[in-house]
Amino acid sequence: MKTLLNVGCGWSNISQLKGFNKDTWKEIRFDIDEKVRPDIIGTLTDMKLVETASVDAIYSAYNLDHIYAHEIPIVLKEFHRVLKEDGFALVRCPDLQTMGELIAQDKYLEILYQSQIGPVYPIDVIYGHRGEIEAGNEYMVKKCGFTYSALDASFSVAGFKARYGGRLTTNGGELGMVAFKQEKSEEEIKKIADPIFPY
Repeated sequence: MKTLLNVGCGWSNISQLKGFNKDTWKEIRFDIDEKVRPDIIGTLTDMKLVETASVDAIYSAYNLDHIYAHEIPIVLKEFHRVLKEDGFALVRCPDLQTMGELIAQDKYLEILYQSQIGPVYPIDVIYGHRGEIEAGNEYMVKKCGFTYSALDASFSVAGFKARYGGRLTTNGGELGMVAFKQEKSEEEIKKIADPIFPY
């Protein structure tokens, strides 16, 4: 059975992910917030409780933007460390290029989409969901962001040899990437990525 490390999992779990069958994938939920009952409590910058080369895949959704820009290389090196040699990371995060385009159209305070926690606006995507932060969840504060080229470059510098993804129209504008530790042919990339990407 393969192992999926769901980092910054919040309340999410493997049953909500496309292409990860619970019969063939075992999920390990990792989060800083003990209220969401993760399997491992820890931070993205210090994943010491996850053994080196111990997981087949990482799922990282909407959490890289909750750490400081100078911490991104630390986090991606941790991703690289805990993945097996043939492992990959599946990443989702807001697309700041789309947010910039919306701001240029003066839509900073217009509803972008409806979520489980209510309407989301470009201001929330950039700085963190205001309602959640006001309610005391400071983990929701955003500290950095990405365009696709910046995300791609960050994973390249961290040692991920092959990357596949781009700008998506889901959730009002997001980025998606599958990043591999090893070099992969286009055929190999598509075989792995197509069942899980695009979302």
